[in-house]
Amino acid sequence: MSYSYEDPDDPGPHPRRPFRRGGGLVAVAALVPTALAGWLLWQAMSGAADEDEPPKVLPLPSETTSGSKASPTGEAPSKTPDDPKPSKSEEQEPSKHSGAAKGPLSGKVVVIDPGHNPSNFRHARDIARLVDIGTNKKECDTTGTSTNSGYTEAEFTLDVSHRLRELLEAQGATVKFTQDRNRAFGPCVDERAEIGNAAKADAVVSVHADGSAAGNRGFHVILPAAVDSGSADTRAIVTPSRDLGVRIAGRFVSATGMAPSNYIGDGTGLDVRRDLGGLNLTKVPKVFIECGNMRDSRDAALLTSSSWRQKAAKGIADGISGFLKS
Repeated sequence: MSYSYEDPDDPGPHPRRPFRRGGGLVAVAALVPTALAGWLLWQAMSGAADEDEPPKVLPLPSETTSGSKASPTGEAPSKTPDDPKPSKSEEQEPSKHSGAAKGPLSGKVVVIDPGHNPSNFRHARDIARLVDIGTNKKECDTTGTSTNSGYTEAEFTLDVSHRLRELLEAQGATVKFTQDRNRAFGPCVDERAEIGNAAKADAVVSVHADGSAAGNRGFHVILPAAVDSGSADTRAIVTPSRDLGVRIAGRFVSATGMAPSNYIGDGTGLDVRRDLGGLNLTKVPKVFIECGNMRDSRDAALLTSSSWRQKAAKGIADGISGFLKS
């Protein structure tokens, strides 16, 4: 099987199209395939779940090591399809936001990690450099995927991340980015993890979109496995990261109406990974979210909609808020 690239820190599904790298399987918990999916859909339809109510203790899907994305065409990053005006993500200066507003999240620090960098495609040699992720070595970063029309994942992640920051700061949180189009490439996946650690973040969320085969639809949240290898030791943050991920998954369903992935996570919307540097090296609660599949035309229609991206940001923000207030 051939792959377009291996994505070191932007996870992808198990039954990939030909762009995917292979995966392994390490059991970490009993499988109850429909448990979370049923809870998520009940929450979305009934709206009865309280944001501050701890999620039910649910079994996790098996830990996997698969994942990758389709490479963009190599052309300059595209503008948001339905919003021709430059977004805040096109600012060149680092964010000066400080989350100064008072609110229920005052005193909380959230690090948002927009997957990839719009300029990565110009720095192939730099992002191909191998870095230590504890369990082994992987590429510094990758270009990410794109829709068939050329809307890149890197543009998507920055747009959603800016919307997410506004929602969290309105509640008083201090929000920091790992990158905001303010550096030539990257940062590398190990540095992305260190940014969250250095900030002593109360929560870190890495925002992505997937690049799987057409017909593969839905979102999934990636949780860290219990890793104790080399420079990686996630044992202390596995449980709070799971709590964060379950809350985000539930709120994402409620806000967007999107169902959990039909191709990864056994219908739970959750996936456990031990091959991602951004998770292996974190010392604080952290998850990844794949907001949909850019290579499926129906998912792509949502991902390229500015109104849907606002809903996606709200779902993530609500999940983070619920976690931080629990």
